[in-house]
Amino acid sequence: MQKTLQLPWPFTGREEELELVRRSPAAGRHGIVVTGPAGAGKTRLVTEALRGTECVRAAGTPESRGIPFAAFAHLLPESVTLHRAVQLLSAVRLLFVDDAHLLDDASAALVHQLAVHGRTRLVVVATDGAPAPGAVSRLWTGELLPRLALEPLPAEETAQLAAAGAGRALEPLTVRRLHRLCRGDLRLLRALLDAVRDGGLLHRVPGTDEWAWRGPVPVTPTVREHAAPVLDRTDPDERETLDRLAFAEPLAADSDAFDLCVLERLEAAGLIRLDERHHVRLAHPLHGPALRATAGRLRTRRLAGDPGRHGPALAAEAAGLSRRITEADVRAPAAPVGEWLAAEGHPVPAGYAAVRARYARLRGELREAAAWAREGLRDDAEDVSCRTELVLAAAQSGDAEAARDALGGRDAESRAAVWLAAARGDLDATEHAEPDTDVTDVLALYDAVRLGAPEAVLDRLPAGGLFAEHAAALVRRDGPALDRVAARLEERGLLLFAAEAYAQAVPAHRDPLAARTSRTRAVALARRCPGARTPALSGLVLGELTARQRQIVTLAAAGLSNRQIAERLTLSVRTVGNHLYSAYARLGAADRGSLPWLVELPAAQPA
Repeated sequence: MQKTLQLPWPFTGREEELELVRRSPAAGRHGIVVTGPAGAGKTRLVTEALRGTECVRAAGTPESRGIPFAAFAHLLPESVTLHRAVQLLSAVRLLFVDDAHLLDDASAALVHQLAVHGRTRLVVVATDGAPAPGAVSRLWTGELLPRLALEPLPAEETAQLAAAGAGRALEPLTVRRLHRLCRGDLRLLRALLDAVRDGGLLHRVPGTDEWAWRGPVPVTPTVREHAAPVLDRTDPDERETLDRLAFAEPLAADSDAFDLCVLERLEAAGLIRLDERHHVRLAHPLHGPALRATAGRLRTRRLAGDPGRHGPALAAEAAGLSRRITEADVRAPAAPVGEWLAAEGHPVPAGYAAVRARYARLRGELREAAAWAREGLRDDAEDVSCRTELVLAAAQSGDAEAARDALGGRDAESRAAVWLAAARGDLDATEHAEPDTDVTDVLALYDAVRLGAPEAVLDRLPAGGLFAEHAAALVRRDGPALDRVAARLEERGLLLFAAEAYAQAVPAHRDPLAARTSRTRAVALARRCPGARTPALSGLVLGELTARQRQIVTLAAAGLSNRQIAERLTLSVRTVGNHLYSAYARLGAADRGSLPWLVELPAAQPA
């Protein structure tokens, strides 16, 4: 009657949700309901949470909604009353009910009664937006069980899952594309990954261990199923409108160019939407690629239009991004034209790519910055701006070797040379920052502040600006002021700068509690800047540990047990445990699981 759940695919991400579901059967509650969009990974999450436990599983299906107790047919006699069914299943300690929105009415009533009686711990999964029996929806609306509303998987965790599914590291532009196309639907993500991998569509990015996907979307059965609402549209006028919109992408189409009645029908069907400028767009990002991939050569030739039509929009995107860089406001950009060109495998002009790389780097997205720089170098292998951005991204990741490889024997531009020296541990090079005060050089001057030499540039940064405020606070070693600067940097999307400012605040605080808070915020922001390894962050983590604590923490992060560490260092197991306990407190780490990320940073350098 009872069985242990098996896992079909590597699980990653959703750590907080996983722990919440895992604790729910033993938390004094009757269970939990997990809801979310179709394909968001609800079943996978619960399967992982219940792994290793003895539980009974039941599931609703579309085919059996009219058959009483169909979901529990494998657990109940052929003919049974609701009262008797409740009695029989009350002996079950843990019951997992999947696809509860598809339960027949009798099964739904049974689950509801089990929740009321409270003898059986329930974990119930239902899909948002799908019609569900009233007995199921009342589980959470009537507050019988707590509800976990699962959001789509964020981009960072999508990257982890995509890498696990592909069996190799994927470059950031590929991850961004997958995240956008799938909108958190993990079943679609898996289908796309399988098709791209098995179809040989991944190619290795030269000079890296990452793999990229460019070109059309493969129309697999799963992709076709998700795109069926547009691919199966039979009205000729509607299909022509959908195809015209697909080939207009990534540009928005003017609604005046279409038949209003047709647009109204497509909008009512949820297939198109109007943006804030009343331009028409396809509602789902997968629909356009699927329509283009199935259009046929003649239809494609008729609808594709002028290959150079994206030029003005691309220039406008670059100008808008440059303006926001000038204003030191790099919150999440909307730049679909450049992303579409890169995804489809078209050349991306080096000038545009350099701006995208700089924007990503200022946001702390160093791997994405490097990816954009490489796109630009495909267009122009000698472009100085793209080469500089590639070196800066590598150097600010603490990878001096990769930075030197990016130079390819060329001399480094002065700013890149500073960071290349910093990656090697030579912080004296920060004193050679250029004194000019246009915006590019303001950011170059600000590098000295980030590298811990604010005195060298304090008088050359624009007075009253946020960067000058950061420099002044660092010169004064004013912890609260550095915290305020960090908060403002974070508001503007400058996440890596904010992480560094919080890290610099840690030793400046006199109050240990304030220092611990700054460290916690710095670590949280640094996690959102994958690969960032700058001197300010290296001092953040291990700088305050004793030599022995650093030694033990490094071994623990490598996976050694306390006993193995004790044997290697000729210490007692208890001494190792005491050192780790003290290190956890100083690092703000909850347990051993936090250590690998923390000690990945290079050793602290003197400022």
